[in-house]
Amino acid sequence: MSGLEGLGLIMLIMMIGVIFVGFPISFTLLILALVFGYVGLGQTVFDLAYLQAIGLMKMEELAAVPLFILMGYITEQAGLMERLFRAFRDLLAPVRGALFLGVILTAAVFAMATGIVGAAVTVLGIMASPIMIKAGYDSRMAAGSIAAGGTLGILIPPSVMLIVMGPVLGVSVADLYAAAFGPGFLLAGMYILYTLMRSFINPKLGPPVPPDERPASWAIVIKEMFLGMIPLGMLITCTLGSILLGLATPTEAASAGCFGAFVLALSYRKLTLAGIKSACISTMNTSSMVLFLAMASNIFGAVFARLGTAQWITKSLLALPLPPMMMLLLVLVLIFLLGWPFEWPAIILVFLPIFTPIMQALNFNLIWFGALVAVTMQTAFLSPPVAMSAYYLKQVVPKWSLSTIYKGMFDFMWIQCACILILLYTPPIALWLPTMLTEQATIQRMAPSSAEDAATEKMQEKDLLDEEYRGEILEEEGRRVE
Repeated sequence: MSGLEGLGLIMLIMMIGVIFVGFPISFTLLILALVFGYVGLGQTVFDLAYLQAIGLMKMEELAAVPLFILMGYITEQAGLMERLFRAFRDLLAPVRGALFLGVILTAAVFAMATGIVGAAVTVLGIMASPIMIKAGYDSRMAAGSIAAGGTLGILIPPSVMLIVMGPVLGVSVADLYAAAFGPGFLLAGMYILYTLMRSFINPKLGPPVPPDERPASWAIVIKEMFLGMIPLGMLITCTLGSILLGLATPTEAASAGCFGAFVLALSYRKLTLAGIKSACISTMNTSSMVLFLAMASNIFGAVFARLGTAQWITKSLLALPLPPMMMLLLVLVLIFLLGWPFEWPAIILVFLPIFTPIMQALNFNLIWFGALVAVTMQTAFLSPPVAMSAYYLKQVVPKWSLSTIYKGMFDFMWIQCACILILLYTPPIALWLPTMLTEQATIQRMAPSSAEDAATEKMQEKDLLDEEYRGEILEEEGRRVE
């Protein structure tokens, strides 16, 4: 290890220690990068920081971050999540564990309309906790289902985290989005199966919805399902479908999604000046936090790589006598542990560039690796002692103690670990959709789009042959003249 590599290692250790003490992550990363970079690289560190900041601003994908966040807050202001939960609650009312199912299904659907976690956990807590408490639901399982369901937004597209992860891994955001659908729905399905089994084994944990809370007729249920599902489903299909089919970039789709969210809010008569102001301020706060943390993480990662420590760690890990699958499992465990003290932008922009060359050297599919990282990061959102979802939920449901919320989250964390193992040994869960979309795009590029295009191609080929023939004749006449 050289002196600069050792300096980078000290910087990394100090960063972890300072963040554990409680200092803000963004400022810690930025200050440590500039101080240690100046010691090791001199004045060059300021040029490096400037270029990294400018380079990050030029990334077109990041323009989608505030747009998707605004789309989520507008749909929240429009009451779409509340209407969706009410529709699932009324439909499943006679079933044991109906409110568990309503929370998880609402979270899974709403995750496709927003790429953030805090808003989903908060709104689900406000909507579901009063009726869960009234119906006598087990507080531990109720807290776990709300926290686990709310964190699906970090995994299921249009996840903001996947937008940032794509350029780091060197794969398209559309491919990552396609790869995340399988694990996201698998995880939601495992949550549902777990809550159903426990509710049927012990009905006291999750009884049916009380009769006085049920709708008077099925006509009301059908109306709520239609108003709750169809408009939001159209918004999600247009936004995500255009990205997956290659019709629009994430930024273009996000801007269209924002417009659609405004239209839905207007049609539901929930578009007020106060609501728009609140959504814009929340968007600015969340976007500023994410993007500033991304910039600080990018600068720290660049200094860390320039000192040579990132390459030294990569070589050291590759030198370990471990089979490829065990190395992959080791990397995922490290990412999971890093998720306790760090926010996801720091892990994606500082540590993921260290692990990516290892995955490339071991010939792992980077799209599959990205899906594994996303599920692991989602697991870290439920792991104490940090687990921001617990604090979001505690803020809106003060009746539940933090210990109760942590215990509930821990029950669901085991399900997430099982999902990671299933995905680890069954890659097609993540790869079937991006593979299918890639094959269809290849076929469309190779095949003429219409009979007119085919005729045009034939005419072009004929003209090309005629030009070649005329060229040969002119060359032959030239030789005769000579």
